[in-house]
Amino acid sequence: MQKLNSNRGRQVMAACSGLLLTGAFPDVGFSWLAWIGIIPLLAAVRNLPWRKGFGLGFLAGMAHFLTLVYWVAYTMRTYGHLPWPVGISILALLAACLALFFASFTALVCRLRPQPLATLFLAPIIWVALEYLRSFFLSGFPWELVGYSQYKELHLIQISDILGVYGVSFLILFANAAVFFLLLNIAKFDWYGVRITRRFAAVALTLCVSLNGLNWLYGAHRSVQVDKLGADAPSIRAAIVQGNIKQALKWDPAFQVATIDKYLRLSQSLVDRHPELVVWPETALPFHFRYDVPLTAKVQEGVRRLGAYFLVGSPSFERGPSRIDYYNSAYLIDPQGNVLGKYDKAHLVPFGEYVPLKRWLPFLGKLVEQVGDFSRGDIGETIGWTYGKLGVLICYEGIFPDISQTMVRNGANLLVNITNDAWYGRSSAPYQHFSMTVFRAIENRRALIRSANTGISGFVDPVGRILGKTTLFSDAAEVRRVPLMSTVSLYSRFGDVFAAACLAVAGILFCGAVVTQLRRIKILGRR
Repeated sequence: MQKLNSNRGRQVMAACSGLLLTGAFPDVGFSWLAWIGIIPLLAAVRNLPWRKGFGLGFLAGMAHFLTLVYWVAYTMRTYGHLPWPVGISILALLAACLALFFASFTALVCRLRPQPLATLFLAPIIWVALEYLRSFFLSGFPWELVGYSQYKELHLIQISDILGVYGVSFLILFANAAVFFLLLNIAKFDWYGVRITRRFAAVALTLCVSLNGLNWLYGAHRSVQVDKLGADAPSIRAAIVQGNIKQALKWDPAFQVATIDKYLRLSQSLVDRHPELVVWPETALPFHFRYDVPLTAKVQEGVRRLGAYFLVGSPSFERGPSRIDYYNSAYLIDPQGNVLGKYDKAHLVPFGEYVPLKRWLPFLGKLVEQVGDFSRGDIGETIGWTYGKLGVLICYEGIFPDISQTMVRNGANLLVNITNDAWYGRSSAPYQHFSMTVFRAIENRRALIRSANTGISGFVDPVGRILGKTTLFSDAAEVRRVPLMSTVSLYSRFGDVFAAACLAVAGILFCGAVVTQLRRIKILGRR
């Protein structure tokens, strides 16, 4: 016990907590670790003042994010052409910013010092509130929220069509808190002076089992229900094409024709399978479609030969009176080669597609090899076609639940994610990126098609099943029949109401703690 309560012992437990959480995500992928990963952190901050709790939470966050998004340093070095020390420094800065959310969680838990029963519920509420805040604060980076770790556990994650991924995160944190209090009872440890009785431990464990049991039953029932809706819905034969174009060659003018030929050849290989929609990845066309006339004509001729609709990624621009606006776009082309519509990416990648605070950070530049910063499109825009409306998610727009939710509310009956994950090499990032898109299908009860330049491409049905996926750095062309659902889930209708409510509760608690602290300072000052 003395070793556990020592500063070194607490630091080791906090760091272990961060590493356990990382192990729950791809490419390690031991999803069960998420259900116990927070326990060492709660043990580390037990009975501590909030300032020390903040420090241990920060340590846990650093251990987690340094090992989760380690690939940032590789990307900065390989494609940002930055020295390794600079790339590693950027990784450390990003991890430190994200670790503040862990630190805020432990600081609030320690500062409030509620009774064990209140902690059992407040810990998951505070966690979800901070995850939700992370999804939009300073542009947002909701990469691998804890609920995403369960993307393969279909019966457990169907609740996402009501509460979003945040509902899964809540259940995971509730389980961690319940088991933590059970262990305190077994070890005869207290929680801020309150003895954890056997009765309370039994109640906590019963609540945990009951909540997750009800969730499992809902998932089993809802899966069957959605499968029936999918079977009754109209469907199309959709194709993904993975060109596997090296990033170093992608924007070399000498390889433009070869790149187009490769995509057309892979698409033509599907002619006997009669696809109705063929999807190429983000910026599959390494030129400005419709502006470069010879290359545009080459693509349109290939489309006419196959006789299918094509969704292709391409940079685009619009001339204004005093400036040119550049966009990361996707074009829908009909079987006759005519452009039916265009979607412009709305949520841009900081330092990849634009430089935030450019006036003060001009030395950072951009990773994308295109002229000028990209401009934003309109969130929620869809593209109409014969079979309804397409909701197109370009690159990491797929990790923002509100974007696909808005598209479905605007009538999208099929979601398409096009991306270029070549930046990440053979790291864990492509696996992590793919795992999060599974939730977009479940939340909105829509089939999702994903086409990535170097992988991972695949198909996800409205229940979240991965119907097929490609391997990294391979040429691929696959066809699957996917349903075109029109039903609107509760999540599609109301969005992140649950997460927003958790944020409101956490905000009220935080404000109450601040007011209490100020009153104490004032009283002490008078004395």
